Amino acid sequence: MNEKPVNKIILIFTLFINISAISQGKDQSNSDKQQIKSELNEVLTDIENNYAYFNKKNIDIKCLKEKYNAKINLIKDKNDKILFFEYLFDEFYDSHVHLNVSIQNSYRLYSPIYAVLKNEKVIILNVWQNQLKNLDENIVGAEILKFNGQDIKTLIDIFPTVCSNKQNKDTRNWIINKILAGRYSESRKLELLLKNDKKYTLNLDDLTLKKHQSLMTTSLKKNIGIVSINNSLGQNALITEFDNALKALMQTDGLIIDLRNTVDGGDSYIARGIMSRFIQKDTPYQMHSFDDFQIGHPLVKRSWIELVSPRGAIYKKPVVILVGRWTGSMGEGLAIGFDGMKRAKIVGTEMERLAGSIENFTIGKLDFGYSLSTERLYHINGTPREEYIPTNYVNQTHISSDEIMKKGIEIINTREF
Repeated sequence: MNEKPVNKIILIFTLFINISAISQGKDQSNSDKQQIKSELNEVLTDIENNYAYFNKKNIDIKCLKEKYNAKINLIKDKNDKILFFEYLFDEFYDSHVHLNVSIQNSYRLYSPIYAVLKNEKVIILNVWQNQLKNLDENIVGAEILKFNGQDIKTLIDIFPTVCSNKQNKDTRNWIINKILAGRYSESRKLELLLKNDKKYTLNLDDLTLKKHQSLMTTSLKKNIGIVSINNSLGQNALITEFDNALKALMQTDGLIIDLRNTVDGGDSYIARGIMSRFIQKDTPYQMHSFDDFQIGHPLVKRSWIELVSPRGAIYKKPVVILVGRWTGSMGEGLAIGFDGMKRAKIVGTEMERLAGSIENFTIGKLDFGYSLSTERLYHINGTPREEYIPTNYVNQTHISSDEIMKKGIEIINTREF
């Protein structure tokens, strides 16, 4: 007799639990959205207060707040959140501003080719020739027609940034090379039109970069010492290894330091350790600048010149520094330092153009953060580091020989010092 009333009570109780669970889920979802909104506001505030290039970039902070707050509803999981912040940092078209975490759908930081927009055509300007093992076709000067089957210029327009001015030349060139870097999860197939009007298909993922077991490699060519830094400017042990190599090269007629494989940058401790072996007194090598402020008070520019002090036996013969598009951050600092100290000839192309000195920032209580340039860096003649062009510029024309190395050896042999 009591069976039906009991079932009815159970049903009502079950419905109550389910409705409560749904309500709690909704509350949790709203809580998550509020948390992301708080994290976004924190990031944008830190950028406004600390990003050394905030004004130079003409950042539309109002647009960022509006567009990215609207995107919060689309975030379903941690991967979505990572891409949400990754695309936010891409708005600044600055490779020094990026997350310190990546997922399969993230963009890589660089590729082994560098392209620019010329006369509405996307042209390959530079190839990482000295680090590639298996590229036989000369693609320097080739036009990129398609990337993974899509028109390259269309991909620029649909690149996932919503506030940066994609008609701006610098922005478009940065986006082009971000597209070429590609997502980890996708192939990177290029359809090219070579300079001889031949069409050519290239999969960037088929290219192999040289692997180096040591922090640096040395060689001798007609009594010219050659020291190649193997992307190790962040390794403190490089200083001792460099010291040992220099000791063996002290009697050479000249020295070439190859910085074309320093794409990941490094530490000024190592850079100063290297430069200190080439000067006889304290010498300026770069200038720092940032906008100091106290909340509620005006910005006051603060700047200073950093010196290098001599260390150990000094190498006094001619020095040439080789640089290229994959000379990054502290590699760029070494180049402008040697040039500013008037202690070397700089040979090569534009460098990676990574702006300023970076610091790491957290995002709320998330287990990942980001890098942000907080100081502007300059050659001691006042040229921003990211705008520096080598005094001995080499226009890359082919990949069959190392044109930059050839120019460096030529300068030492002809004593152009």
